[in-house]
Amino acid sequence: MNNDKKKNLLLGDQAIALGAINAGLSGVYAYPGTPSTEITEYIQEHPLAKERGIHSKWCTNEKTAMEAALGMSYAGKRALVCMKHVGLNVAADAFVNSAMTGVNGGLIVVVADDPSMHSSQNEQDSRFYGKFAMMPTLEPSSQQEAYDMMKYAYDLSEKMRLPVLMRVVTRMAHSRAVVECDETINENPLNPAENRADWVLLPVNARRRNIEVINQQEELKRLSEEHARLTIKGKGLPGIITCGIAYNYVMENIGDDANYNILKINQYPLPAKAISELAENSSEILVAEDGQPFAEEQILGILPHAVTVKGRLSGALPRTGELDPDNVRAALGIPPRPANTKPEAVVPRPPALCQGCGHRDVYEILNNVIKEYPGARVFSDIGCYTLGALPPFRAIDSCVDMGASITMAKGAADAGLAYPVAVIGDSTFTHSGITGLLDAVNSNSPITVIISDNLTTAMTGGQDSAGTNRLESICLGIGVEKEHVKTVVPIPSNHAEIADIIRGELAYKGVSVIIPRRECIQTLRRKNKKQNA
Repeated sequence: MNNDKKKNLLLGDQAIALGAINAGLSGVYAYPGTPSTEITEYIQEHPLAKERGIHSKWCTNEKTAMEAALGMSYAGKRALVCMKHVGLNVAADAFVNSAMTGVNGGLIVVVADDPSMHSSQNEQDSRFYGKFAMMPTLEPSSQQEAYDMMKYAYDLSEKMRLPVLMRVVTRMAHSRAVVECDETINENPLNPAENRADWVLLPVNARRRNIEVINQQEELKRLSEEHARLTIKGKGLPGIITCGIAYNYVMENIGDDANYNILKINQYPLPAKAISELAENSSEILVAEDGQPFAEEQILGILPHAVTVKGRLSGALPRTGELDPDNVRAALGIPPRPANTKPEAVVPRPPALCQGCGHRDVYEILNNVIKEYPGARVFSDIGCYTLGALPPFRAIDSCVDMGASITMAKGAADAGLAYPVAVIGDSTFTHSGITGLLDAVNSNSPITVIISDNLTTAMTGGQDSAGTNRLESICLGIGVEKEHVKTVVPIPSNHAEIADIIRGELAYKGVSVIIPRRECIQTLRRKNKKQNA
């Protein structure tokens, strides 16, 4: 089937999605997480994806997404997994072991890293996971490369019988460029794997597969050398090694005709031969990479004392935060551009919960009640409601990772803390809070869990939430006593009643769950607008 050759203006995320569709995708598996969310959303709305019935329903979390995609690969179809960088921590068990099972149909794991932590808890670099799992890793430098890499990645995955990790960063995911499409190919036929031993990771099989994957590394290195782009302008010139989006910042500053030797890397393991050749011809090397000094650390091992290597570790580039054209310019020793002396047009405004949001009512009530219990602590979670840590509420005492509110409250109760409260959203609860609640039930922990239910995954734009209209059943099924599962409507006229319910559950020396339920104001507005239209 031929796709129109027209050019498309696409986000990096959308270029990845369209590249996957056109490469014969059969299913995308994901949990929404900025900056990766738009990949799945684009596939969900694409006409060809709908025509072909490409699976695109949101998963409960990243681990279930990775496992389901692996199952589709087992059946011989091409699958895509999408997540943000911290989501890869959740999927890590299945992700790392997928290199041991290998794949049948092509399997691509797209992870969107978030340097500068625009909407994340840390700046971890997913390339380390690729190296740890011994699987090939790709990193595009443009939207066109992101699109083109998808077909190459699926072919590579099926050729090497390995999953492929594609790493992008926020600026790649959320910036737009013109992308020209290739032909669309058909999906793989159903063809379940026959090599049963590879998929059963008993130690006897895993030990064999471990050796096989290690033996594949030389071929992966050769392919990295083949796809590296090395330009030697002259002996003794300064050298630059760029990875992914950093290539754009380098070229913006030096142009095509500058006197630098340049090595552009888009595939890992690192191309050691190309790096050595660059070093032989260069007076020094600057390593420009967005994220942690992943390549720089390895290059220092490849080139011990042969040439001066500068980058994030040396201080030539900032150790934290995103790269940008200006800090790359400074690292190259190029004078800065004239400063922009215009006054700021927009006054900085801190994030806040939306007016009319049910979380606001929850925190207002909770703050008033908690004042009556000296020593009480509120353990919160990842979601819109994390903004309860900021003014005017300042209502929470912790926020670590998805699902941690319940287990931290349990641990604090185990330590003897009186009146521990956990606040968690509906989507986060089904993502990774259920098992923590089961631990609390099994220990009969004296904790109060507030599942603030806005009937959606609001923080990432209003995607479906896995537990909608099932939270009470889930809690009862886990073993929370029926009389201690309370559902309330968080509106001003109910504040006094809800406050009394919270007081009663704080007094109970066991597990209690309160579910304040009111639809997200933003999804409600969009729904009403759509209905009116």
